[in-house]
Amino acid sequence: MATNQALHGLDRLEVVPLGVREGRLSHLGRRLWAATWPKLLAIALALGAWQLFYLSNFRGDTARHFVEGPVTGLSNLWDQLAHGQLLAAIGTTMERAAVGYALSVLVGVIVGAAVARVPPLRAAIGSVITGLQTMPSIAWFPFAILLFGLSDSAILFVIVLGSAPSIANGLITGVDYTPPLLLRAGRMMGLRRFALYQYLILPASLPAFIAGMKQAWAFAWRSLMAGEIVVQVAGSLSLGVLLEGDQDALDLTSAISVMIVILILGVIVDALFTKADLAIRNRRGLLDPAAI
Repeated sequence: MATNQALHGLDRLEVVPLGVREGRLSHLGRRLWAATWPKLLAIALALGAWQLFYLSNFRGDTARHFVEGPVTGLSNLWDQLAHGQLLAAIGTTMERAAVGYALSVLVGVIVGAAVARVPPLRAAIGSVITGLQTMPSIAWFPFAILLFGLSDSAILFVIVLGSAPSIANGLITGVDYTPPLLLRAGRMMGLRRFALYQYLILPASLPAFIAGMKQAWAFAWRSLMAGEIVVQVAGSLSLGVLLEGDQDALDLTSAISVMIVILILGVIVDALFTKADLAIRNRRGLLDPAAI
């Protein structure tokens, strides 16, 4: 009785019943599982396709001579991981991806904001941005090597050219769909120029911008993998270098293993973008919170 009397006012609100706490933990577990199992399924399907290819004996003993099953490939990956080779390659690749993607976001936001709000500039280069977006990244490597040599800068140059147009187009689309009523209300409240972008236009265009960023990551990741294969930087170990070395040695088992690692990293980053997209849509009332 004394304990119940002591719990009053705001103190009572801090006590969470055991059943409610367990219900929250169960709900959190379901959310984590709902977000995880599709990614695990994608990886399992890739491994299953590898195993079926191996069991199918495609092209007979010739294929078996070059390609082993996923058990052998994963064992090889584990050995590389234990010796630190795979971790070093992943670290180099992800560092390039982070730097290149950050530069792409910076360039894409500046170009997209300028083109979206300046009609003459949009008429001049608006279609060029879409044209650059459709350009194969491999076409830029001769120019990149000519300008920067066999260096990280050449790879970053191609990443930016491959992914920045998607970010710019995403921002332009978001700005185009900003309701004019919001713009008038913002100006009535004293928002001008940079403040108008910071507090109104960019938040309003965020869903389309996130979609553009997600698409840009796919272009950046693809450009990076091509760059690491084409531009061999001396003394630099990366996933592209491992993949190229395995292919040159006709060690297709190891090559497929590295491709599985590339797939896993891509799936992880895609999950982060999906989480951000769901959070934005939920915050704006576009999703049922109970379904998230």
